[in-house]
Amino acid sequence: MGMTLNLLSSAQWIGTTVLFLVILVVAVRRADWQRLKDDQAIQHTLFGAAVALAVLWQIRAGLSPGLTIHIFAMTAVTLLLGWSLAVMAGLLALLMVVVTGREPWQLFAANGLITVMVPALVSHAIMGWERRRGFRNFFAYIFFCGFFGAAISVAVAGCSMVLMLWISGAYAWEDLVHEYLRYLPLIMLPEAFVNGTVVTGFMVFHPERLLTLDPRRYR
Repeated sequence: MGMTLNLLSSAQWIGTTVLFLVILVVAVRRADWQRLKDDQAIQHTLFGAAVALAVLWQIRAGLSPGLTIHIFAMTAVTLLLGWSLAVMAGLLALLMVVVTGREPWQLFAANGLITVMVPALVSHAIMGWERRRGFRNFFAYIFFCGFFGAAISVAVAGCSMVLMLWISGAYAWEDLVHEYLRYLPLIMLPEAFVNGTVVTGFMVFHPERLLTLDPRRYR
């Protein structure tokens, strides 16, 4: 996040909006709305996650527009709710950030794509890989889906943002490397720690809240 209106070209603005809408439609169609309606615990998790993300995303650092550093925490939300409902929680949080004036509403789609959808989809893909590998130790879920998944998801999201800004001509490649890419490994570490710790805490105290966890798979 942290983009201003002059950072993206018109073609990129249209392209990100179209891709955002396509993913949003898929997420809406795949979400289990009946289960959400019937299960109050899931409702609490979704709205609680949205509020927590909105507060967390207010804390950021960075010198240049679009190159801000902050904790995404979308991996933990994805493991709690599944990727489709995680997208809903993330977009609700982003809406709160827009309402507070921290982000322009015109870039809601671009910020939603990079900050919410890309991390959720990457986390979902890593979770699918962990399932296909057939690990039987529950530490695999914590480390691969929680810690490792968070680090990779923020790396992919960060690189996607950098490519968008480079293609638009907003920054030279050297500036992007100097102001963001060289710090990306340092961003991945706290992202992995925060998400992994949250997932571990839920797995120990409230494993039923992790909708993506199938305890029957683990010994």
